[in-house]
Amino acid sequence: METGDCTHTARVALVGDRSPHVPAHLRGPRMLAALAAAGGPVVEPYWIGTEEVDAEELAGFDGVWLVPGSPYRSEAGAVAAARTARERGVPFLGTCGGFQHAVLEFARHACGIAGAAHAEQQPDAGELVIVPLSCSLYRQEGGIRLAPGSAAARLLGAERATARYNCGYTPAPGYLEVLRAHGMRFTGHDLDGEVRVAELPSHPFWLATLFQPELTPEHEGPHPFVRAFARASARTAAARADAAREVRLSRGPGR
Repeated sequence: METGDCTHTARVALVGDRSPHVPAHLRGPRMLAALAAAGGPVVEPYWIGTEEVDAEELAGFDGVWLVPGSPYRSEAGAVAAARTARERGVPFLGTCGGFQHAVLEFARHACGIAGAAHAEQQPDAGELVIVPLSCSLYRQEGGIRLAPGSAAARLLGAERATARYNCGYTPAPGYLEVLRAHGMRFTGHDLDGEVRVAELPSHPFWLATLFQPELTPEHEGPHPFVRAFARASARTAAARADAAREVRLSRGPGR
């Protein structure tokens, strides 16, 4: 049993266009199941396609994981999922395409860059916040450095790690400063200094990675970022259950 885990079952939305051909779509839920089997947080994952995203419904989940698999069927749905989690304080994990669209959402709605665009969907847009990588990372792995004292470094228990990718896009360097100025912190970089991990320290739990922790070999166990997301979601479930109980008690018996 992992000490400190909440006993409440967490409902987590896996937002993405589910496909048996995307390895991350198979491995992510397996990691969540493995956590429960090992005595960790119990998480019930629910798939929500990007065309089916409803902000109010999504806000009722205890966690939102914006999974890989872009281009999504609905860019608007992916962005809405990231926005809902950020603005409603719902624990959020964004991986690969989820990272890219979480940054896109933040640029539009936190930084005020209304025309912020993703080159995969709008290659000729004037404000490309997400652009092609200088060197594709499809089916690649490489080292990353994590900022000392960051949540990412604390969760991994190290400031160096190996990351596994299946990715072709990244935040445009020219927009990083404005993103930082509005509260986004870039806490992981590859060995050439390019962004790989982002955090929002003001949020209860918000972590986005360009790499795919889902691709961690099963013999290594669930990735620490997935573990932390599950625990944050379980804490949210517990807090909501406590709040609901207080409301019932305040109404008195029979009401």
